[in-house]
Amino acid sequence: MTIQNRYDFVLLFDVKDGNPNGDPDAGNLPRVDAETARGLVTDVCLKRKVRNYVGMVKKEQPHYEIYVKEKAILNKQHERAYEAIGAGDLLKSEDKKRKGGDKVDEARAWMCKNFFDVRTFGAVMSTGVNCGQVRGPVQLTFARSVDPIVAQEHSITRMAVATEAEAEKQGGDNRTMGRKHTVPYGLYVAHGFVSSHLAAQTTFSEDDLILLWEALENMFEHDRSAARGEMATRGLYVFKHDSQLGNAHAHSLFARVEPKLNEGVRGVNVPRDFSDYTVKINDHEWPKGVTLERKVG
Repeated sequence: MTIQNRYDFVLLFDVKDGNPNGDPDAGNLPRVDAETARGLVTDVCLKRKVRNYVGMVKKEQPHYEIYVKEKAILNKQHERAYEAIGAGDLLKSEDKKRKGGDKVDEARAWMCKNFFDVRTFGAVMSTGVNCGQVRGPVQLTFARSVDPIVAQEHSITRMAVATEAEAEKQGGDNRTMGRKHTVPYGLYVAHGFVSSHLAAQTTFSEDDLILLWEALENMFEHDRSAARGEMATRGLYVFKHDSQLGNAHAHSLFARVEPKLNEGVRGVNVPRDFSDYTVKINDHEWPKGVTLERKVG
């Protein structure tokens, strides 16, 4: 059954001695707001981790396949949709802009049913083989660090060589220099939204919602690498509304989750661990029809 309630949520995660989201336009330095020096992690990065987790847990079984993944040929997935609904002959049409005809809606419905990330985040599926477009019920903002971060750059060396020419280099010094970028510590906050109206259009269900919460809680546990350092979900605060339209404004609910640097840290030391922060929940004059569900934290 599709979800019948609106949800808003706050995701807290941190990084220690790692690069949570490199910027390819800046030599893969950690993303930073130039005006405030606060760190940024894109929504695309977070969705990628959710996709990877679901793909790993569900093993790409029917109804839980992942549409946007490494080296995926999207038009091949669109062709599968037309074959599945018995309209494979439409794929022979030479008019690519109109390919699909009146079967586009059926193809779109099949894509939503089969791919978790399509019915969750939505997708543009009109490239070549037309399966239409889907506006996903789950949306995420950029994550922003609570305090300014410092992007550090480290020199590293490679002792091994790739070719015989490198091995025969005069002087015997075959080391290759490189660079590695890290954030010593940063606590990040992202906001998310779940629309029950859009969920009805994509068939995003209660089971899908449970899987989404599970992915947000555990996605960093299975995404380890030397480049990312130590990353962990530190808090997932879910606001459940009693209605489909909602019982309070999202921004007023988000403001109730307040991660604050502890006294004695600011101005003397700099934050280097989650224990340097305290997360306070403002429950004064709690809005009617809204329930706070703490998944983590």
